[in-house]
Amino acid sequence: MRLLLVEDDKLIAATLKKELERHGFAVDCADNGVDAEFMGNEEPYDTVILDLGLPQRTGLEVLKNWRNQGNQLPVIVLTGRDAWHERVDGFKAGADDYLGKPFHHEELLMRIQALIKRSHNMPGQTIQSGTLDLNESRQEVTLADGQIIPLTGTEFRLLRYFMLNPGKILTKTQLTEHVYEQSFDRDSNLIEVYVRHLREKLGQDLIKTRRGQGYIYMADLP
Repeated sequence: MRLLLVEDDKLIAATLKKELERHGFAVDCADNGVDAEFMGNEEPYDTVILDLGLPQRTGLEVLKNWRNQGNQLPVIVLTGRDAWHERVDGFKAGADDYLGKPFHHEELLMRIQALIKRSHNMPGQTIQSGTLDLNESRQEVTLADGQIIPLTGTEFRLLRYFMLNPGKILTKTQLTEHVYEQSFDRDSNLIEVYVRHLREKLGQDLIKTRRGQGYIYMADLP
């Protein structure tokens, strides 16, 4: 899954980016409100982590502009000013969740995972789809027979996106946009390589190829 991290403190941003990537997320960063608003409108992020105290344009303005333009991407608001009225302002502007600084990285991670699952109507600690049970904290998948299969970071991100979108035709462009960071080579054929890896680990019939269209995850495969 792909996140947009909007934070003007470079040390905090670098630390969070490293931690989120360690847990299987692709992370793009913006350090001001103008860039953040543009990126949020142009790229298909699964969640945005948005600091309120930004230069050029405040996080609250960015959030209001997104919502006024009909952009409903999930947003977690961060701020160092843990005042109740700022929480209210954030939620009124359209925030989905709120976290005050300082915070533990584990709490942010849990909130991100919960928000992504909620947006896909998938409550719970793991992602379950078809015969697979994906454990996000350990980045491993359990098969119907109980066998546990470890995944690489890219395999994990790709399978997670498939499992959150069962039965849908997903193009290589869609998969690339949600699995890799902005700087990734969009013309790469690596998606084909990692789909092949998943098939080798989980079964050849789990992910079907639709010629000229993309791939489809067969959640109801017996």
